[in-house]
Amino acid sequence: MVGHPAPYRTAHDDFRDFVTQQARGLGRLAYLLLGDEHAAEDLTAEVFLAVWRQWDQVSRADRPVAYVRRMMVNQAAGHYQRRTREREGLERLQGGALDHSHDQDSAAVVDVQSALLRLPPRRRACLVLRFAFDLTEREVAVILGVSVGTVKSQTFKAAAQFRLEFGDAFVETHFPVQAPPARPSWGRSPHAE
Repeated sequence: MVGHPAPYRTAHDDFRDFVTQQARGLGRLAYLLLGDEHAAEDLTAEVFLAVWRQWDQVSRADRPVAYVRRMMVNQAAGHYQRRTREREGLERLQGGALDHSHDQDSAAVVDVQSALLRLPPRRRACLVLRFAFDLTEREVAVILGVSVGTVKSQTFKAAAQFRLEFGDAFVETHFPVQAPPARPSWGRSPHAE
C-alpha cells in the first residue's frame, strides 16, 4: 500500500505557524516595552508585517524568535519616541490637562509600569527581557546586538533606578541584579552610558 505524500508546506504555512506560536509572547513583550495595550497591538502587528516581508531571512536565522524580538525592541524605541512627542504635543494643546485615568489597576502595578516607561529604551529592554521573559544575559545580548557586559550594565542601572523609586526590598524581590564587574577606567569612553 502506497501512502500519500506529506502535504507541501509553503512559506505562508511556516509563517502562520510562527505567528500562532509566538504572538502571545511577542505581544507581551510589546506591552512591557510600551506600557499601552493599543500601542502594543499596533507594534506587534507592525513587527509581524515586517517579519512577513523578511520571512526568508527570518526563517533562516539560527534563532528566529530572538531575531524577531530584536526587531520588536528596535521598533519599540521608535514607537516610544513618537508617542512621547505626540503626548507632549497634546499636553501643550490642552494645557497639561490630559486625562491620566487608568483601569482599575492597583496603584503598585501602575507605579511599576510608569517607572518602567521612564527608563531609557535599552535599559527597559534589558530589564524586560531578563526578568519578564527570563532570558539569560547572553540571550539578551544577542537580541539587542550588544555585549553581555552592556546587558549587565544596563540591567544594573535600570534596577538602580527602580531601587530609588521603590526601595531595596522591592528590587531584590523582582529584579535580583548584582552589580556588573568593575572595568578599569582606562578602557571606558568618557561618554559611556
